[in-house]
Amino acid sequence: MSLQVAPINGTHIHYSQTGPKDGPVMVFANSLGTDLRIWDDVVGVLSQRFNIVTYDKRGHGLSGIGDAPYDISLHANDLIGLLDHLGLNEVIICGLSVGGLIAQKVIEQQPQRVRGLILCDTAPKLGDYDGWNARIEAIKADGIEVLGDAIMERWLSQGFRKDRALETAMYRDMLVRTTAEGYIGTCIALRDGDLRDAARKIAVPTLCICGSDDLATPPDVVREMASMIPNAKFELIDGVGHLPCIETPELLTRLIDRFTKENNLV
Repeated sequence: MSLQVAPINGTHIHYSQTGPKDGPVMVFANSLGTDLRIWDDVVGVLSQRFNIVTYDKRGHGLSGIGDAPYDISLHANDLIGLLDHLGLNEVIICGLSVGGLIAQKVIEQQPQRVRGLILCDTAPKLGDYDGWNARIEAIKADGIEVLGDAIMERWLSQGFRKDRALETAMYRDMLVRTTAEGYIGTCIALRDGDLRDAARKIAVPTLCICGSDDLATPPDVVREMASMIPNAKFELIDGVGHLPCIETPELLTRLIDRFTKENNLV
């Protein structure tokens, strides 16, 4: 796996590209407070056939924070800029949580560029204005650390947290080490982002996936998104929280593999 950096929209974006360069392109976009490593177990299998791109959105991982005010369009333009940098014109995007909104914004802006969507534990509109403001103010006052345990309960199922405590602690560290500027900026983007009208216009094969124990985007929220998107399919993963790529990467990989084959995306 090659770790690289690209100058994008006034900052630097850290990314990885792996798999056959002549294979169909699949891009993975991360959730709030995570970096590209959350996809490792999925990429390890799919990179046998796909040209895989993972990246850290601005303010996360090893990417720069940048100076521009954050919104979903900025995050989408960062991904579009990365695709331009890599010369990739037809892609499948798999987006998790805010990554799913980024994927929806990319297809709204450049529909010709996206061949298919996999939307994991996300929606066209996430949370409400007051809820995001409360989170922003808490972090401004006491840092991300103050919300670490509560966010783990939203990210990971009770069973995972009990049986895999060391891994839970590791992902908590990933969260709390995210820059406050990048985390708050992305909270603002989520607070103000609303792609419900755009979702109804999506015209590519779309798979919507949710963990049954997801407290951040509960199954009914993801199921509602699937009903908005023409001909979208919905899959529920039992006993899993907000991050199926971490809890059940084998099952998520099988769902993605079946979806791409059924829709002639490979």
